[in-house]
Amino acid sequence: MTISQLFNVANLFVLPFWALMILLPNWKVTRQIMSSYLPFVILAGAYVYLFINSITPENAQALSNPQLADIAKFFTDETAAATGWIHFLVMDLFIGRWIYWEGQKTGIWTIHSLALCLFAGPMGLLSHILTDWITKTFFPQFQQNETVTVGEKAASSSGT
Repeated sequence: MTISQLFNVANLFVLPFWALMILLPNWKVTRQIMSSYLPFVILAGAYVYLFINSITPENAQALSNPQLADIAKFFTDETAAATGWIHFLVMDLFIGRWIYWEGQKTGIWTIHSLALCLFAGPMGLLSHILTDWITKTFFPQFQQNETVTVGEKAASSSGT
């Protein structure tokens, strides 16, 4: 598989997970899939493969004492750029998964934060932190009611 093909496969690989968390957050299958670390193992494996293949003695030296110009030069290499992109995919999905589970536990609305996280991970994380703070500060009753509702949904979907 070429670097370009691996890049394309990784981009497509993450989309079903995002779709499930955003479009079907309370579905039992979504919860089962998102409770697994397997997607992260697969993506991290692709990352490690690319990382190993992108390191040269020159790159290793540049990364050991990072200067912006050296990092910019490092990412002009296609393999290094693909490595960096898969790094984003893994970490954004991991943070998205955390946001998803926080929403499942607390009942706080997460769709907007997950959508932001899909396209710009740190903005999605910030969005969730602010949403959580606003909900707890200004709407504590709503959050408590939603928590019960999510818990009831989880209990009813598991048959308890």
